[in-house]
Amino acid sequence: MNVLFVCVQNAGRSQIAEALFRLAASDRHEARSAGSNPAARVHPEVVEAMRELGVDLADRDPHELERADAEWADVVVTMGCGDACPVILGKRYIDWDLDDPAGQSLERVREIRDEIERRVDLLVQELDQTPERS
Repeated sequence: MNVLFVCVQNAGRSQIAEALFRLAASDRHEARSAGSNPAARVHPEVVEAMRELGVDLADRDPHELERADAEWADVVVTMGCGDACPVILGKRYIDWDLDDPAGQSLERVREIRDEIERRVDLLVQELDQTPERS
């Protein structure tokens, strides 16, 4: 299954989710992330919090959401992008109401990261039990 994580800047929540999903899903599922209004770089507090888990996001470039991204995905997980996320029939959409980590304390970013990890783990477990579409 292909999962697209989308937030506004693709510099925090969606980057965290993509990285944690790749770790949790290994090669069983694929992930991408994008933003409706991408930032110039991943938020430094996010880079720091993810380094604590051995994941380096410092060289990641935020990616602008394109219709092709949504077409590629089987599941689109939105995190605060609102109406800027394209809706394509036949796709499954999940909305995760999560605080934006931008400008937050490292402690708060860790809490957001850990909540994303919890949700990612549940999503991977669910997808592992979902039969592949042909």
